[in-house]
Amino acid sequence: MEPPGTAGAPGAAGRPWEEAKAFYDNLAPKKKPKSPKPENAITIAVSSRALFRMEEEQKIYNEQGVEAYVKYQLDHENEPFLPGAAFPFVKALEAVNTQLRELYPDSEELFDIVLMTNNHAQVGVRLINSINHYDLFIERFCMTGGNSPICYLKAYHTNLYLSSDAEKVSGAIEEGIAAATIFSPSKDLEVSENQLRVAFDGDAVLFSDESEQIVKAHGLDMFFEHEKAHENKPLAQGPLKGFLEALGKLQKKFYSKGLRMECPIRTYLVTARSAASSGARALKTLRSWGLETDEALFLAGAPKGPLLKKIRPHIFFDDQMFHVEGAKELGTVAAHVPYGIAQKHKKPAQEKQTPNSK
Repeated sequence: MEPPGTAGAPGAAGRPWEEAKAFYDNLAPKKKPKSPKPENAITIAVSSRALFRMEEEQKIYNEQGVEAYVKYQLDHENEPFLPGAAFPFVKALEAVNTQLRELYPDSEELFDIVLMTNNHAQVGVRLINSINHYDLFIERFCMTGGNSPICYLKAYHTNLYLSSDAEKVSGAIEEGIAAATIFSPSKDLEVSENQLRVAFDGDAVLFSDESEQIVKAHGLDMFFEHEKAHENKPLAQGPLKGFLEALGKLQKKFYSKGLRMECPIRTYLVTARSAASSGARALKTLRSWGLETDEALFLAGAPKGPLLKKIRPHIFFDDQMFHVEGAKELGTVAAHVPYGIAQKHKKPAQEKQTPNSK
């Protein structure tokens, strides 16, 4: 290729210098956008095994130990991992960021994804190679070399933590951080590449478990009476209220540009509550917080899986494994929120702790 000022080069034969500059700018490697400051961003911390599929590596660790595991990772560090349960969610977050940057070039109110893992730092090379292979924009890593990363979540200003490790998720919830154990669906279901869709259960997810405690202690009839009597008293907040609030804040940035109908974020309340007998309190609680969901679906105890299959969210949060299982069986990426009375006396069996699972 000829340099500037030679025959055939941009800028030759009287071409303006702007054309020459544009020509060479196009030759330069494309720069990724700058990461936002943590205090301005909505930070999503994702474990390595939530983002990527690492079953083979875990099997090696369980059967052969940590040294064989690390050696395998080093020997295969140029082979990208396959996408895991959280991968479509992360891609959707980045799609929203792209549109936000177009509308607000100088704003740092963006999603910022942090990879949280207790992997050894040497294994990080394969993770970095995988992230680059899929052209993901993940600049911040936390690799703790076998120690739990939970103590770092607040330092990273985490708004949501997703992991495949139920014990670590419970630890994050206890620290007051929105968190959920994410599960791969039993079948693949195509999701939107341009619109982030997030579905929430109500009680013990967006709201406290106050009403569920009434159900467990006194039954449904007493629950309906309680909800009617307290219809105008907002429920206390649940563990994921703050995440819905963060999503709403970004939605309003699109609304202010006249893009409500084209907003690339859509939220859903998917609850087993009945609309007539207990739905008003849920909606009035959201209103009292200055929040809303785009859609509110009251199922009156019906299974959630079939409806979620129609919605096709990138992630669905629920506090009861019954609903999580039903969702993932029909292709929805579901995440369990271990909060409230539904978790009482439940201690899920943990797999052997692996460096790549968190």
